[in-house]
Amino acid sequence: MAMVPPDFKTPNGASPWLAVLNPTRSRAAILRVAAVAALMAGTAAPQPAAAQGGPAPTVTAAAPLSREVTLWDEHTARIEPSARVEIRPRVSGQVEQVHFRDGALVRAGDLLFTLDQRPFRIAVDSARAELARAEARLTLAEQQVQRYAPLTAQRIAPESEMDTRRSALREAQAGLAAAQAALRQAELDLEFSEIRAPRPGRVSDRRADAGNLVRAGETLLTTLVALDAVYATFDASEAQYLRYARAARGGMRGAGGEGGMTVQLRLLDETEFAHEGRLDFVDSTFDARSGTIRGRAIVPNPDLFLTPGSFARLRLFAGSSPALMVPDAAILADQSGRMVLTVAPDGTVAPRPVQLGPLVDGMRVVRTGLTPEDRVIIGGLHRARPGTRVTAEQGRIGPSPLASAQ
Repeated sequence: MAMVPPDFKTPNGASPWLAVLNPTRSRAAILRVAAVAALMAGTAAPQPAAAQGGPAPTVTAAAPLSREVTLWDEHTARIEPSARVEIRPRVSGQVEQVHFRDGALVRAGDLLFTLDQRPFRIAVDSARAELARAEARLTLAEQQVQRYAPLTAQRIAPESEMDTRRSALREAQAGLAAAQAALRQAELDLEFSEIRAPRPGRVSDRRADAGNLVRAGETLLTTLVALDAVYATFDASEAQYLRYARAARGGMRGAGGEGGMTVQLRLLDETEFAHEGRLDFVDSTFDARSGTIRGRAIVPNPDLFLTPGSFARLRLFAGSSPALMVPDAAILADQSGRMVLTVAPDGTVAPRPVQLGPLVDGMRVVRTGLTPEDRVIIGGLHRARPGTRVTAEQGRIGPSPLASAQ
């Protein structure tokens, strides 16, 4: 029986023992004392613990989806121009005029810079005059040979004189050839005073304004990059290279002069791989420091939107093979890596470490760690704990990342 403390007071301040000892007290007072005693007994005496356990939590489990998938490996690539040209003058002179706007698109042969042409025109005139002088000398030498030939035949003139005339003729012929070459050089220098685009592309800003003196082969005037097509360069590991080389028909570099493997490209703000190209170069050796090998793909760029220097995501065909797939939401992560939760035949939750592949149609490819007979928890993950028992409802994994119970 519960004990009531001797100093306990009723709500009206009187001792409850008086109500018990005094027979004249009302029955209601006695009942109140009994109720207070029972309440104190309930709070003071420990009750038996409630029974642990209950119904097992319900989760949705399904076998991994098995299907043939095309495997792609993604890399970070950098866009580079397919050609880069530094525009430098081939003759020295003063810049007279700039004919392009900074950053403009140019065609092959478009005029970019004009140097002061007056010295070059003077050189051309001088070369032409020298050519005329050489022609006159040649004409005289030919006449001398023609005049002395019959005299020598009649032994009127000595043979030595004829030899001298023939030597003068050959010298005049050589002088004429030298004068013609000097004229061509002068005309070429005059042509080089007009600096033109060697190929189509986009020019950078000008590095020399009108009035500047430039030196042949030294002064950088501007740069030009070819934008259609562009290169996408990336680095692949040795394991990836071996997988690509075995999956690709004829190897990564292609065979018989044909293009290499197909690649797809997307920019950082794009969700789809909208650009397609072909692998056209793989380096000859692995980098000894990083253990990677450099690859390069050529990507058509007719709208010139792909800009050199930018980054992109590049995916490379890695073959087709059967694969197990689960919803990406069913993948968990811990300190040791990625895992999925499965339901054992006895209803126990068992974690499975997995090695993951790419996303395909919203589902994650599982390379290793699962078998087709495993039951993967795809719904109610928050109620599943490794080692505990659960009630597994049959679900399905369809062509979308959502799972539903059957």
